Amino acid sequence: QVQLVESGGGSVQSGGSLRLSCTISGYRYGVYCMAWFRQAPGKEREGVAYINGYGVATYADPVKGRFTISQDIAKNTLYLQMNRLKPEDAAMYYCAYNGGSNYCSRPESDFGYWGQGTQVTVSS
Repeated sequence: QVQLVESGGGSVQSGGSLRLSCTISGYRYGVYCMAWFRQAPGKEREGVAYINGYGVATYADPVKGRFTISQDIAKNTLYLQMNRLKPEDAAMYYCAYNGGSNYCSRPESDFGYWGQGTQVTVSS
C-alpha cells in the first residue's frame, strides 16, 4: 500500500526559506517519478519539481534556481528546499508518485498517489 505524508509547511516572509518533506512508503524502488505540485486558491494545481529513479530532477520555470528537489532513499523521504520565496509561491503543496515509471510526465493525471498536502504561506 502506497502512502505519502508531507510535512514542513508554514509561514515565512518573502525572501525566506522552507524545506518540505514527504515520507513515502510502498513505492517501487528505483523505478518511479516523484514530484511536488502546488495549488493556490482559485488556481489549478501545477507541477513544481520532479525527480525520477535515476535522480534526474526537472523544474517548472517559476521555481528554477530557487527550489531544489531531492531524495533520501534510505529514509524513504522526498524533499523540496525552497529558497528566496515569493508571495506567489504561497499555496498548498502536495507530493505525488506516479506508480512506477522513470518517465516524469507533467500532467497531474499521470500521478496516481498523493499526499494530503502541506500549506505554505509567504508574506510580503
